[in-house]
Amino acid sequence: MQKTLVKICCISSVEEATLTLSYGASALGLVGHMPSGPGVISDQQILAITTSLPPMVSTFLLTSETQPKEIVDHYKQVNTSTIQIVDQVETSAYAQIRNELPHVKIVQVIHVLNSESVHQAIAVSPYVDAILLDSGNPNLPTKELGGTGRTHNWDLSQTIRAQVDVPIILAGGINHNNVKQAIDHVKPFGVDLCSSVRTNGKLDENKLSLFFQAIQ
Repeated sequence: MQKTLVKICCISSVEEATLTLSYGASALGLVGHMPSGPGVISDQQILAITTSLPPMVSTFLLTSETQPKEIVDHYKQVNTSTIQIVDQVETSAYAQIRNELPHVKIVQVIHVLNSESVHQAIAVSPYVDAILLDSGNPNLPTKELGGTGRTHNWDLSQTIRAQVDVPIILAGGINHNNVKQAIDHVKPFGVDLCSSVRTNGKLDENKLSLFFQAIQ
């Protein structure tokens, strides 16, 4: 049985990155400018983190840009291994990004709201390296693009996982109390969490320890 990989998001410093990796995280999420939500740091801070880490560490830039040129320009400021697109983009954007950045992985976020989210995930799956299923709502007046701390309908996530051929990362309200249930139900390639391992916005080593005990 394949081990479920863990991505810890909202990393804000080299110290947080180092602590997270010491507990067994496989990837780090670094949050660029967002209309709402936690964990936003400057591109200069993201670059300081990425350049301090060993080359084998997987780093994700969370970008809310939706135009290919802006996404590529954002990436060039930070040099992560992966771009995580948190809002919807035109299908043609993926090819344009790959043409500019052939060495960079692309992960598309799908905010799981209803059955339409299943169709969205299936439609984008041929163009991306992985899909991250989250609990935001991009349809609100102020877009909610992640970091909500809420779970969503895992039945829909399970359906998506069964119908696409790319890895699925499950996010949204994952914590040490429900991670086993989430993995058993959805069977994702990986899980992603932010608020559940933080206290007052700061990475909480006790919560981090509890989570990795639960997943092991």
